[in-house]
Amino acid sequence: MTKTLFFCIGLFFIIHSSRAQTPDTRVSIVGVRSGKGRIVVNVFKDNETYDKQQPYKQFLFDKKGLAGGKMSVSCTLQPGVYGITLLDDENENGKIDKNMLGIPKEGFGFSNFFMDKMKKPAFDDFKVDLRSTGVNVEIKVKYM
Repeated sequence: MTKTLFFCIGLFFIIHSSRAQTPDTRVSIVGVRSGKGRIVVNVFKDNETYDKQQPYKQFLFDKKGLAGGKMSVSCTLQPGVYGITLLDDENENGKIDKNMLGIPKEGFGFSNFFMDKMKKPAFDDFKVDLRSTGVNVEIKVKYM
């Protein structure tokens, strides 16, 4: 009986300590043009999954906290290096809509990176290191 009790107590502390080490990452979003739709945040671990558009995690947020084109959201991520992308999914269809020329009609953005050219950035351009505490990520939304 005591062995079982010690095992349960030990298991509780292991689970509790692993949860305590999973910090929330604050993502500050600026430049959102309207309150319609939702924000989609995709998290990638490396260039390969980014190129294949297979996110490690995806977070969906309504825009209820939007004020003056700005909002802040929280994503729970293990410490590590990630690339974070954002879609302003105004029509809530889960994908970025493009015109006949392939130019995005909805807003998009990348962690701590603002796209100033028409070229899709590489993973290394927008990766962030979330291994230290107190990391804040900023994403500026771009509309074409």
